[in-house]
Amino acid sequence: MTAKKSKSRLKPEGFQNEKFKQVVHYIVHKTSEFPNVGKTVLYKLLYFNDFDFYELHEKKITGEIYANIEHGPAPRHFNEVSEELIEEGKIKQFETPYYGHTQVRFRSMNQPDLSLLNATELAHIDQIICKYGSMNAKQIEALSHVDTPWKATTNNENIDYELVFYRDPITSVRIYSDDSGRPA
Repeated sequence: MTAKKSKSRLKPEGFQNEKFKQVVHYIVHKTSEFPNVGKTVLYKLLYFNDFDFYELHEKKITGEIYANIEHGPAPRHFNEVSEELIEEGKIKQFETPYYGHTQVRFRSMNQPDLSLLNATELAHIDQIICKYGSMNAKQIEALSHVDTPWKATTNNENIDYELVFYRDPITSVRIYSDDSGRPA
């Protein structure tokens, strides 16, 4: 493997680090007081945000890559981005007991910068938080496990965004005109 290929694996083509940071900070800001939103729920909120947006608009918000891991989809750059946000004083990470488990949580320390997000993207993120934000880790993990993109990907592989067009009605967010898969 060449160094160039290795580097592109860490920073995929099209990945917008600063925009992903803004999305992470915004979701943390909006859910800081939700007792159910720990790291696992945050991972799934980010996943459904990106994959639902792609199904609806056929474009990516941040270009983030998601891995198929045991507990559902996980953003590959989350730890790096959350560390940057912590170092910048924008979020704080802490642990708290939650129903017999230790929950890794995040709290926003100030208003997020939204300069790279447009109105459609912000409205979509708000809809995702409204739709999935009250789910606990087990509930949102179970939902991610019935989503075609996760089901069609093997352990630790990157999840292909294109698989959203094969979702079943349980997780699909787009209205299709017929069984051909073409949009209405």
